[in-house]
Amino acid sequence: MRKYEIMYIIRPNIEDEAKKALVERFDNILTENGAEIIESKEWGKRRLAYEIKDFRDGIYHIINVKSEPAAVEEFSRLAKINEDIIRHIVVKEEE
Repeated sequence: MRKYEIMYIIRPNIEDEAKKALVERFDNILTENGAEIIESKEWGKRRLAYEIKDFRDGIYHIINVKSEPAAVEEFSRLAKINEDIIRHIVVKEEE
């Protein structure tokens, strides 16, 4: 298993209930595909360096995970088609 850090930005005008459900859903996507979540934390609302999909702010969320590549690929695939996530990045941590 490899260690990954996943950062994604949620649109700022999302309701709290919907945000909690979204974070829970994407955490579950990882665990259902065999990943072990080490840490999942919210960085809060921050100003974006440039406008993304007409938004100037975004809610940042960071996940540290131990996983096989397939689970991270599934997360990335679903994050791309989700309208509430405006940007995401997956970084493989060095051993």
